Amino acid sequence: MDALRRANEIRTRRAALKRDLKAGRTQIHGLLLDPPEYLLTAKVFDLLLAVPKYGRVKVNRILTQCRISPSKTIGGLSERQRGELVSFLRR
Repeated sequence: MDALRRANEIRTRRAALKRDLKAGRTQIHGLLLDPPEYLLTAKVFDLLLAVPKYGRVKVNRILTQCRISPSKTIGGLSERQRGELVSFLRR
């Protein structure tokens, strides 16, 4: 039951974060460079989809150019991948 409660809390916090990204109240750059603990197991693809003006095609193109698998998690990104992705998104 404890694991279920924790999983529900993580899902709730991620949903709130995605709403903030959609509304422009939160920037993706800071989340990628210093992710909170509840975001470490989230997929990079799903997080980028929550950013305004980024759809499936654009996100796939970005991940391909940065040499990142669409199934990669935020916590699984290397420092090189993290830096490359943030610099690409800041253009």
